[in-house]
Amino acid sequence: MTDQAPVAYTGPSRVLSGVQPSGALHLGNYLGALVKFTRLQHEIDTFIFVADLHAITVWQDPAALAQQTREIAAAYIASGLDPDKATIFPQSAVREHADLAWIFQCVARLGWLDRMTQFKEKSGKHKERSSVGLYTYPVLQAADILVYKATHVPVGEDQKQHLELTRDIAGKFNHDFNAPGYFPLPEPLIQGPGARVMSLRDGSAKMSKSDPSDYSRINLTDDADAIAAKIKKARTDPEPLPETIEELAARAEADNLVGIFAALAGKTKAEVLAEYAGKGFGTFKPALAELAVEKLSPVGEKMRGLLGDPAVLDAILAKGAEKAREAAAPTLAEVKKLVGFWGA
Repeated sequence: MTDQAPVAYTGPSRVLSGVQPSGALHLGNYLGALVKFTRLQHEIDTFIFVADLHAITVWQDPAALAQQTREIAAAYIASGLDPDKATIFPQSAVREHADLAWIFQCVARLGWLDRMTQFKEKSGKHKERSSVGLYTYPVLQAADILVYKATHVPVGEDQKQHLELTRDIAGKFNHDFNAPGYFPLPEPLIQGPGARVMSLRDGSAKMSKSDPSDYSRINLTDDADAIAAKIKKARTDPEPLPETIEELAARAEADNLVGIFAALAGKTKAEVLAEYAGKGFGTFKPALAELAVEKLSPVGEKMRGLLGDPAVLDAILAKGAEKAREAAAPTLAEVKKLVGFWGA
């Protein structure tokens, strides 16, 4: 007797992703995620949520969380997401996420979660003090994806392991409940250029909203003067820009700034070097600052306008939540029936 390949999912293609409302979005989020979401909405059925359930795995100020949710929604729209094309919604407004997560917690195995490296990194030496949610949130992430039967998920390096867990949960559910091909095994969408933007103060560290130095990042709400000042103060080295990608790779800060220029300009790093090789940062930084201001200032301006009218944002989020529930509810109803719950 030989093992047979699992039955493939045959439903429609759909992409899903989300960002936590746990701090101001920055250039790394913009290049690594938001511009990709904007492109995807024209290619595939797109669901983009504000991950407020994930955010509370660590303490969030209740007085600020709703406004932080609006800020993420404003960033989505200011970056080019169209609420009439993409479904934009708060995760907590669609109860099916949490309901399916509990069922998946009974499908996932403890050993699978024990292997999740991100929990070890986030909890450090004091994992006993971390919330249970921080430990189990990859299961909720699987529910986020599979409640919409999403077939594709944009991922960075730090989330690839979680997507593998989602595939494991989907496969085990399909097997355990005799539902071959019911859930898809989602495929990663590699984010491409601009997917990993590093700190402006340390080229070896990823740009982060939790960095205590505001000069380590360009926030999407920064105005033109702030953007230019942060580029001007970005850490570099004394050498002119090299001619080859290989030489550039050995210089973390220079590599980061060239990568930012390339992503903003829609070019490759090699094309940027072809123009600026042999030139110092006294020439390159002003050009980068001008480009960053050109690309990012309109985003910040639109964000500030949207945040000035929260009723508009709330209406967009409410409409998106209704649409998301319409997509998620049939999946949860079918899952309850497959599991054998009374009344399903």
